[in-house]
Amino acid sequence: MKRKTGILLSNDRIFNLGPYTLDFTSSGRHMAVCGLKGHGYCLNVKYNSQTIEMILSSDTVLLTDDVQVRETVCDVVFLHNESFFAAVQKNMANVLIPGSYPYIYNRDGTELHCLKEHGAVLRLQFLKTHFLLASINNFGQLHYQDVTMGEMVGSYRTGLGRADVMQGPPLGNAFHPNGHLMATAGKENKIKLWDLRKLEDEALQTLPGQPKTLDFSRKVLLACLGCGSSVQILRDLHGTQNYKTYMNHRMVKGYQIEKLLFRPCEDVLDIGHSMGWSSILIPGCGEPNFDSWVANPFETSKHRSEREVHSLLDKLPPETIMLDPAKIGTRKKEKPTKQEKEVEIEAVKGTVLKKKTKGRNKPSKRTTTTEEIIANAKRPFLEQQMKEEEQLARKKQKTIEQVELPTSSQRFAHTKATA
Repeated sequence: MKRKTGILLSNDRIFNLGPYTLDFTSSGRHMAVCGLKGHGYCLNVKYNSQTIEMILSSDTVLLTDDVQVRETVCDVVFLHNESFFAAVQKNMANVLIPGSYPYIYNRDGTELHCLKEHGAVLRLQFLKTHFLLASINNFGQLHYQDVTMGEMVGSYRTGLGRADVMQGPPLGNAFHPNGHLMATAGKENKIKLWDLRKLEDEALQTLPGQPKTLDFSRKVLLACLGCGSSVQILRDLHGTQNYKTYMNHRMVKGYQIEKLLFRPCEDVLDIGHSMGWSSILIPGCGEPNFDSWVANPFETSKHRSEREVHSLLDKLPPETIMLDPAKIGTRKKEKPTKQEKEVEIEAVKGTVLKKKTKGRNKPSKRTTTTEEIIANAKRPFLEQQMKEEEQLARKKQKTIEQVELPTSSQRFAHTKATA
């Protein structure tokens, strides 16, 4: 089987500059391999030929087999295609730009940009439908930068300190291809599956293990690191989010796994570890019927340029990033101002009542009817005001509960004097 699948489908590349992290293009044709100690290169896995596209230093522009920049590189991601990629590089030589920043390079290894708005970056992710480069840093700040215009479209503070992947003692997380399911792993020796549509505290399923990295395949296989150098593959047989063990694989003793990543359209799992990267065959994990209009592994240079133009035309605005995608296309109702409320109530007061039969047209009854009409007009505004006050009170109560001090520090808390 190994002879028939090609050299890069079941192969090991051994180095000692790891641990190594990986990233694929959307078509799965190109793979970037990046080591923590500055060693990086790029592979064209479709044609089994090594292409030198990853040069992580502006001082070195020659295309060589591997590149060593002697600087710490934390993460690497491709942008909209294999022509551009971003790497989190810790610049030790330049005193004016300390810390870890994302650097954008072209396929020739030329440094194009240093994104100074991002500081102490830990992880990168590219949103291809929005053309946004998202980063999370050591201070819990989430940044969104538009790579087409070069503008920072969003910057948010989580307020939870260092944000690697999740709250609590984090180790890894992964998202299901349907966008509704998330798998998380922590130091409590459990893998939890969460339904993002419900936002509930209880997990759908809890599995044993303490994995450091997780990844979903296109055919709903979940790969997770068991412990150190062992890999466990889980599978949902009946589509009920009930995952069971499918395969197990053990690396050479001493190899510490850093990242697992499925190839999009092949039955291959790539493993980045402390001594390089390896690839193993996982039957049934690849997508055999891929959509060539979205990502074509066999595209030519002409197809790539056309797809780039179409992607820019179909680019989604940043405002479409939301928890509930059903809100897209709906009209947002603006709250009426105080002046608009007064105008609407005055219009109700000026309504002319119809003259009714004798005995039903008394001044007292006409006054009562007018007051009921005015009360009905005011009711929506009053209900809205009550809801806002309840939400504000609930938020204040939640904040007070979250700031509760531990037992050892409660004696230093300021308490109000009681009469």
